[in-house]
Amino acid sequence: MEIGLKIKGHYGFTVKDEARLRAVSPIMSEYGELCINHLHRQIEELGDTAVLKKIKTARLHKIHLDWFLGLFSGTADLKYYTNLSNVGYVHSKMGINPHFVNVAISIVRDYSMKILATSIEDNEELMDTQSSLNKILDINLDLITSSYLEEQMEHLSSMYRVKGTLLRFAENFSSFMNLILVLLLICLTIGVVGLFFYDLAGLIRSNLSQGLISALGSLIVLWVMIELMNTEIDHIKGGTFNISVFIGVALVTFIRDLLITTLKHEALNTGYYMMAVILVLGLVYWLIKRTETKERSQ
Repeated sequence: MEIGLKIKGHYGFTVKDEARLRAVSPIMSEYGELCINHLHRQIEELGDTAVLKKIKTARLHKIHLDWFLGLFSGTADLKYYTNLSNVGYVHSKMGINPHFVNVAISIVRDYSMKILATSIEDNEELMDTQSSLNKILDINLDLITSSYLEEQMEHLSSMYRVKGTLLRFAENFSSFMNLILVLLLICLTIGVVGLFFYDLAGLIRSNLSQGLISALGSLIVLWVMIELMNTEIDHIKGGTFNISVFIGVALVTFIRDLLITTLKHEALNTGYYMMAVILVLGLVYWLIKRTETKERSQ
């Protein structure tokens, strides 16, 4: 933060300005209590409950009075600037909107200008003193609002750090779970391959047609598992997630069950139910697949 001679130079605040403010310090000291009371009344009229709760304390009244008298002390040094910066930090931590700081400075400025106008008869001296007061008030406003911004940036930076850490953890966890899913799909695919060979072996033990249908059903399930694995691999590589694959899994499952049910000569109601479900799933699969194809072609 720019302090000392540098910030004085930016506002053209010179030793003469300090001397002018010191010269009117006795006058302004007499009006200090009145000015702060006026300030608090004006803020009360704004009707902000949160601010009212914070200003209705004797300690804060004294702090505001000391700040007001400090404007005319003529000691705008490093300690003075540091105290102003601390004022901004405290206001920010108390949750006071910086808007009210601007309002307070404006109220004090208007009130002080009126006091100077009634206390200084020489017009040139009045204008010079008012100019000096404007400079010190602008410096105050600058430093207080700057510390507000610094405090908010520190708060936002810490929030972004937490958010970034959380997002990185979530991304790493998601990648890990995708790898686990691929491993599980590999295991299930190996299991389906085993089931297929088991059904082939059943050709020797049982009815030829029943063994062929069971083996065909296992082969269809194997095809589905391969599709699921390919979809997951594409997803890990950054490809789109195709919901049609999962509809296809359900569709193939019901087709396999229908084949087995037909071979077992179970009740027709069960077969009709499965055919109805297959018809609905087939329609849904076609619609979703059509949509996904259009999106890829765009």
